[in-house]
Amino acid sequence: MGRSFLFVELLSMEKKFNYGGQAVIEGVMMRGRKAAVTAVRRPGGELAMDIQPLAAIYNGWMRRTPLLRGVIVLIEALVLGIRSLIYSANISLEEEEEQLTQKSVWAMLAAALVLAVGLFFIAPLFLTKLANPFIANSLIFHIVEGIIRLAFFVAYLWLISRLADIKRVFTYHGAEHKTVNAYEAGVSLEVEAIKNHSTAHVRCGTSFLFIVLIIAIVVFALIGRQELWIMVVTRILLIPVIAGVSYEVTYFGARHSQNKLVRAILSPGLLLQSLTTGEPDDSQLEVSISALKKAIEIDEAEEAVQASS
Repeated sequence: MGRSFLFVELLSMEKKFNYGGQAVIEGVMMRGRKAAVTAVRRPGGELAMDIQPLAAIYNGWMRRTPLLRGVIVLIEALVLGIRSLIYSANISLEEEEEQLTQKSVWAMLAAALVLAVGLFFIAPLFLTKLANPFIANSLIFHIVEGIIRLAFFVAYLWLISRLADIKRVFTYHGAEHKTVNAYEAGVSLEVEAIKNHSTAHVRCGTSFLFIVLIIAIVVFALIGRQELWIMVVTRILLIPVIAGVSYEVTYFGARHSQNKLVRAILSPGLLLQSLTTGEPDDSQLEVSISALKKAIEIDEAEEAVQASS
């Protein structure tokens, strides 16, 4: 959750594509139609760039199928995100003798996922279970559990946002959002032109995770209060289902973000982004702009080839 992932989707399968990406170490990854482009600031100040062509699964029928596409997006976020993170970390370690390997990063990710499931899904359940004798109603039980889960999430974001290295990544997160917001507003992709755009975005991964925690309350409440081992198992096995439903809510919200009611519903997630984004400097905006421009360039070149064939 220290990273961001700005979810991307084909809102109109014929023309419109929403670009997005994530912040990495001293850089930004932008996901286009055909490739993910990671731009990183080297220790010496110059820019480095990595281009990852997208596998067919990230643009195929599963990526467009309601509920299923949410799971595909999560897989995409993990795979592309980890590759971009490895690249950015190794660029930042160029002057060091050691480099990160895919094996070591995936091991760290696995540990982080186990910790996340334990902290945000299992621990709240056990804490609520302690108060079980005082909670007669099943719905109240799951609401209390959900409130504890949300409190853990907000506290976690607040704590990591205090760390200097994470705060630096979060300012690149802000640069990513400003760049995408400016592009979607039709503004020229130049530093001065995008400075005044917002560091919040309706498709941000922070907002998505907030929605996941809200949807989890509803899903677990429908299952009801069962034996403890059953509730533990369901909290793990139903995560993909919750993610799929949450993605559809995020997708709908992004398409109707100008509606006042929808905007009000999305506002808590947008507010949380104040913890995971920072105000970027010109150098960080340049990195984000470079990544997005390259992603757009690759897509336009592909479209030109298809048009001429």
